[in-house]
Amino acid sequence: MVMGGAGWHRSHSLTLAENLRLLLLPSYSPERNPAEHLWDELREKNFHNRVFDSIGALESHLIDALRRMEETWDVVKSITGWGWIINNR
Repeated sequence: MVMGGAGWHRSHSLTLAENLRLLLLPSYSPERNPAEHLWDELREKNFHNRVFDSIGALESHLIDALRRMEETWDVVKSITGWGWIINNR
């Protein structure tokens, strides 16, 4: 799991599953965070020049967009599947 280096992302009481490993990003490096790139993709493809009548309409649109993204693993992998993440064992 890739995590930002912010202090609130750390816990001394966290117990990891045996098959989980944390990769901490350097501080102030959002460009290396795959989640940031997913949000960029969502904003660019689904929210460009959009205005919503209500927070409910925005939430519904976001859910639909996330479902479409979930169905396109090749796109998600191309955005987040960087070598340093995949090959870090």
